[in-house]
Amino acid sequence: MKTLLWKGLCLSVLLFSCSKNNADWKTQAQNPEFLHRSVKQVTDVIVHDIFSPPVASRIYTYMSVAAYEAAIHQDKKYASFAGQLHGLTEVPQPQAGQEYCFPLASVQAMLKVGRALVFSEDKMDVFYNKIMQEFKDTGMPDDVYERSLAYGTEVAEHIIKWSSKDNYKQSRSFPKYSIQEDPGTWKPTPPAYMDAVEPHWSKIRTFAIDSASQFRPASHTIFSVDKKSQFYKEAMEVHDMGVNLTPEQRQIASFWDCNPFVMNVKGHVMFATKKISPGGHWMNITHVACLGAKADFAQSAEAYARVAISLVDGFISCWDEKYRSTLVRPETYINQYIDEEWVPLLQTPPFPEHTSGHSVISGASAVALTKLFGDNFAFTDSTEIEFGLSVRSFKSFEAACSEAAISRMYGGIHYRPACENGLKQGHQVGEFIAQKIKTRKADLAQKQ
Repeated sequence: MKTLLWKGLCLSVLLFSCSKNNADWKTQAQNPEFLHRSVKQVTDVIVHDIFSPPVASRIYTYMSVAAYEAAIHQDKKYASFAGQLHGLTEVPQPQAGQEYCFPLASVQAMLKVGRALVFSEDKMDVFYNKIMQEFKDTGMPDDVYERSLAYGTEVAEHIIKWSSKDNYKQSRSFPKYSIQEDPGTWKPTPPAYMDAVEPHWSKIRTFAIDSASQFRPASHTIFSVDKKSQFYKEAMEVHDMGVNLTPEQRQIASFWDCNPFVMNVKGHVMFATKKISPGGHWMNITHVACLGAKADFAQSAEAYARVAISLVDGFISCWDEKYRSTLVRPETYINQYIDEEWVPLLQTPPFPEHTSGHSVISGASAVALTKLFGDNFAFTDSTEIEFGLSVRSFKSFEAACSEAAISRMYGGIHYRPACENGLKQGHQVGEFIAQKIKTRKADLAQKQ
């Protein structure tokens, strides 16, 4: 009798232990930090590989859509982007009746797509091996692990195939921007005098907006060298602001600089400093918001995807205007017509002036985040700490995007209309995407 009781007790303990371990791996795997760390890894590689802001936004979007499409199967309230984003057909589905770890599938999909779109595959591989081992260490059953990896790979391959048809590869062979003689048009700026970045970006397939020119902003002020003209006054405003910057304005300009390739000149030595892109900054703000809202894995995937789509279409819309107007930068104009010794606080980026890219994508991102987390979502932005800058706190996403816009004037790289018109343009893009793209089935059904 004692033997039977002892065996029964051991069996009960074993069953309880197995049940507890099974519950433990499921709980551990749901930690959204797996997703947040994966986004940060791709950001670090984007910084290392020096992708331009528009190209970085493309990478963020494809990898975030992949992560979202794999993650949503654990919660029936989420809707696929298939049929909503241009060219995205039905995404592969998991096998009915089989057990999956969808967070693992989501991270797999994100990292596979990210790896396919960056240069430093070795850096991605080191991180990938580490985070996959962490998933294994949760105690996840081998069959669930392998099945989830396979499903994540299926989703990734579908997204990569979709990405191959957006005209990006073809645009790599398009002709360079030709410098025009007209004094009102953009010219390369010191110290590197780089070629114009992505002059054909408006030819990339849009994701949600109808066309690159759908949200064409108000035109810039008519170019003039007349000292009584409005254009001269706007240039003089940038000049005077740059001369009289307060410490706070300098801090704001530096915080939102986000120039991925700053060329430094020390005597006869020239070297580059790498920084996060504007899109990377807003993806990190998304991370901060998710933490503040205690967003779960699927909610976090939704947030990254919605912000990334707003970013990429924001850049396409902005670049469409930049290379339509091809307006001269303040640095070039001021040096030629006002003060040849004047230097902006920030290094002028290598593309035309109107509209401000920061203003457009910040406005679009702020709309996406506000729709998800609310109007008065206070947060502290720590994005720039790793680049030697302090944190900044905001009462809302709108407050952050407004500061990002005006920072470009403080930095001496945009006239006021580029910032104000760009912010309006970004809000229009963001609002359109928020209305058109639905990530909740109830909202999608109501729309239809």
